[in-house]
Amino acid sequence: MIRNILGSVVALAGAASAVLSPFRDWYAGRAGHEYRVRDLFEGITATESGVLVSILLPFLVAALLVIAGVVLRSRLVVALAGLVVLGFTILWMVRQGQAAGSLVVGGDGAGLQVGVANALAGGVLMVIGALLMRGRRSRRGAGREPVEPYAAPAADQVDTWPPTQEPGMSVQQSPWPEPEVEPYTGPDPRDARTRSYPEDDPRDPVHPPHRPPQI
Repeated sequence: MIRNILGSVVALAGAASAVLSPFRDWYAGRAGHEYRVRDLFEGITATESGVLVSILLPFLVAALLVIAGVVLRSRLVVALAGLVVLGFTILWMVRQGQAAGSLVVGGDGAGLQVGVANALAGGVLMVIGALLMRGRRSRRGAGREPVEPYAAPAADQVDTWPPTQEPGMSVQQSPWPEPEVEPYTGPDPRDARTRSYPEDDPRDPVHPPHRPPQI
């Protein structure tokens, strides 16, 4: 925002300098509005020119472009206006040099004067203003809510592990009934490997000691 304001002020100042430059002396005491636009393409002549058909015309067009660029916040339009002013000013300098044989800068009014400096400064300020401006922001993503790439799940959707299950229900769902598990009853007392009493112990209820029959 600040860059747009600063660039707009600089560009408008350049437009004002360019528009005022034809009303000042350009070369050898001759004002800029006395040069016809057609003289820039056909050669400089001594013929006087009306204000609206003089070199002021392209500068007015450039000033209107600057105003439109500032309103639309278009850097391209503002830069184009600056190039128009610089282009016509340089073209005039080329034609004036061809007509006079050379271009000189003299303080006594015999060469290039302040009007040309104002025109060149105005064009440069327009270009600088365009560079300072940020332009319009793209509205392609305007109005859309930002979407987090990895949004946290809601409180009622938090995944827990191990999953909770209701009593009496199996975690694995199978179409076949699960086999019944026999309850554990401990070691087999008849197995000698798991016998709790030593051999021929009278306390052993499963393997009592061998006694000869009584007659």
